[in-house]
Amino acid sequence: MSDAIDRLIAPFPRTRLLSWATPVEALPRLGDRLGIDLRVKRDDLTGIAFGGNKVRKLEFYLGQARHEGADTLLITGAVQSNFVRVAAACAARLGMDCHVQLEERVPGQGDTYRSSGNVLLDDLLGATRYSYPVGEDEAGADARLHEIAADLTHRGRRPYVIPLSPGHPPLGSLGYLVCAAELMAQGALDVDTIVLGSGSGLTHSGLLFGLRTLGWRGRVVGICVRRAAAAQAERLLRHCERLAALLQVAVPVGPGDIEVHDDVLAPGYGQVNDPVADAMRLAARLDGMLVDPVYTARALAGLIACAADGRIAAGSRAVFLHTGGLPALFAYETDLRSRVLNG
Repeated sequence: MSDAIDRLIAPFPRTRLLSWATPVEALPRLGDRLGIDLRVKRDDLTGIAFGGNKVRKLEFYLGQARHEGADTLLITGAVQSNFVRVAAACAARLGMDCHVQLEERVPGQGDTYRSSGNVLLDDLLGATRYSYPVGEDEAGADARLHEIAADLTHRGRRPYVIPLSPGHPPLGSLGYLVCAAELMAQGALDVDTIVLGSGSGLTHSGLLFGLRTLGWRGRVVGICVRRAAAAQAERLLRHCERLAALLQVAVPVGPGDIEVHDDVLAPGYGQVNDPVADAMRLAARLDGMLVDPVYTARALAGLIACAADGRIAAGSRAVFLHTGGLPALFAYETDLRSRVLNG
């Protein structure tokens, strides 16, 4: 890790969950199709319970939880939340109970969506599940989680809540300061552009903050997976400001550093559209890479769109950040068979 990043994160409790650097690999056939030099940072290979980007975040959330003496972890997310699944796995590894709240964010889904994929793994990992009926109410979902935590406290437990809504210290972003330093150590920053899915914004803001701290001036392009570009850009800027306050440093990110695109977002979060289906097919059949229908396929669809219309120039070099989420493939079997396999 770079000395600059090491100094920034040193004051924060950390529970080591990832003991290796995830690889950077070439995607030669997909890159040839798009006319660019394309590589992938394999953060789907972070190890625990199918891995993904949430493992890096949980190193710092769980570090704080253990520092506070917590014995129970609480988290909220979509029905097929990757964060919920990895939190349940990491809690199990550390001997903690895990209570998870699943929000109804994706309309029109059937029984497979609510019982397979990440939900099946939540149950296998021993998480206690709750349901929250609203999909776009971050403050309300957090408030309900704190009610559950209060009840657990009353029963003698020591809960730690991982918040969803913005306004909290962005501890999860610290994991992507580490990833920025890892990319530099791997010699992977000889590129023009890094592309990733932009959802909660903690991965995107942490990576951008870390790269700017290290002096890298290339583009970090976020593909919107949940909200429109204007709202997402504002969210990212606020995250970076809160991260700077947490670290007690000047903000190295300005509005001009934040680039987000939402042209493959419709009809909305977790819903498969034609660009997402095409991205899943191309990744699988050209380079044997699986991407999930919620985050990584939409992010890859955005990258493909940017290469097609020149927002990523022909012949340029790009890294795609693969953030995992693969268990959701099984929950989306109906969509995959109708939209992807028959496309």
